Amino acid sequence: MRILGIDPGSRATGYGLIRFEGNRLHHIDNGVIRPPEKDDLPRRLLHIQQELAAVINRYAPECAAVEQIFLAHNVQSAFKLGQARGVALFSAAQAGLDVAEYTPMQIKNAVVGYGRASKGQVQQMVRALLNLPEIAQEDASDALAAAICHAHSGGLDRRLAATRRPQRKSSP
Repeated sequence: MRILGIDPGSRATGYGLIRFEGNRLHHIDNGVIRPPEKDDLPRRLLHIQQELAAVINRYAPECAAVEQIFLAHNVQSAFKLGQARGVALFSAAQAGLDVAEYTPMQIKNAVVGYGRASKGQVQQMVRALLNLPEIAQEDASDALAAAICHAHSGGLDRRLAATRRPQRKSSP
């Protein structure tokens, strides 16, 4: 399964693609989408959407994992981050991908085993889990971490779904 992780932001949106086979993780690609700083917000959001669409078209992921909003320094920052998340969710949904959302704490717990891990700890574990030669840029590393979280969470969800049996309705 190919998973696209997205760490949304209006100034920098990280993306990371992994392949999850059995219990093995394989790095495909990662990067950061940086709209021109001189552009106004609508143009930055359009740039993010176009670049995410290109990544989706290039790698044909089967699903996406998007990081939820955790902390914003002020209301304006929260609105801008929310709009960038909306673009990420829209881009994935428009491509027909199943989309999952995870909090930073869920992602850190899945990658490091501790929900309050530092950014550095997450970056080191992403590098180790994906056997990368160096630490990915922060936004890209966060996106890879979201994809890893989905790989781990999705596997559990599939195993649980396989053990569930349909409930029979009792006759009155």
